[in-house]
Amino acid sequence: MPPETRFKPRAIPPTLTPMLRALLLWLLLVLPARAEEPPLLVSGMGSFHIGGREATVTGRPVREVTLAPGARPVRIDPNGTYRVDGMYVQFHHPAQRRGRVPLLFWHGGGMTGVVWETTPDGREGWQTWFLRRGWSVYLSDAVERGRSGWAMFPDITPAEPIFLTMADPWERFRIGTGPGSWRSRSAIPGTQFPTDAYERFTAQLVPRWIVTDAAATEAYTQLLRQVGPAVVVAHAQGSLYALRAARADPGRVRALVLIEPTSFGAPEDLQALRGIPILALYGDFIEQDPRWSAVHERGAQFFEALRAAGGQAEAVDLPARDIRGNSHLMMMDRNNAQVAGVIQEWLAARGLWE
Repeated sequence: MPPETRFKPRAIPPTLTPMLRALLLWLLLVLPARAEEPPLLVSGMGSFHIGGREATVTGRPVREVTLAPGARPVRIDPNGTYRVDGMYVQFHHPAQRRGRVPLLFWHGGGMTGVVWETTPDGREGWQTWFLRRGWSVYLSDAVERGRSGWAMFPDITPAEPIFLTMADPWERFRIGTGPGSWRSRSAIPGTQFPTDAYERFTAQLVPRWIVTDAAATEAYTQLLRQVGPAVVVAHAQGSLYALRAARADPGRVRALVLIEPTSFGAPEDLQALRGIPILALYGDFIEQDPRWSAVHERGAQFFEALRAAGGQAEAVDLPARDIRGNSHLMMMDRNNAQVAGVIQEWLAARGLWE
């Protein structure tokens, strides 16, 4: 990257009014700090859908529906052929590419690709943080989430969706102090999650199905084959799809970055994954929660088995690096840029950024 342009202070003319002098002094103090952040320059952006199949519905009753107040009823026949199980993908390319391959960001359960965009309290998310540093970035809404759309259930998707209450992430993602803490809004002391914006976070939650893993894996694998080779950055449930896609096509995965993975590969996956560098990041307060302690232990066992098979796996507990207070949603936490820096440093050390 060329040297950054820095603001060079000049003498403040004595003829300025006190108010203008104060404003100029403030600019002199602020602009140099802001100049340290690389500019956000984009050469291209867009979106597409990938994957999916056709499904036919029969035997449903035809009915009349009024679509708008005062409008005439229209005849709705739900029988016919539908396109389902597709996946929405959004991409941005930097003006000056420094990442040797794109970053594919895959979200966790009950969420969409918006988790990587802007934090609930309005700060920059990882999408643009990495874009500023010369990475092409791809965000996805997994099958049956967000802009990927739904399919009728139980006609096509043979189950009802699962919905998350407002209390669920607060108590389960190590933001609150545990079961019942949403009622009192008691947060873990020292949490980095922006609790004042928690309601904005819950507005992004979407339903999820527990019977669409195969369809999601297929769509992610197709994405990898279309835009790869790539680095996959996956959060929680997304790690399951990342490991499966890597097993299906290991030659297209340059590295895996798993953010508090909750699902892991099977023993037969180890040989396919042994040539892929893997970084797993874990936040704070894990030892205070039996569920997360168990998840952490399963991950440790899987990565140990992978290393024993000749693989490259590094699990980092952020508090051990004096990065404290992170919840399960570290990409949204107030120190999300610091966590992103850990990932950036790890990728650069493996020759994936120049």
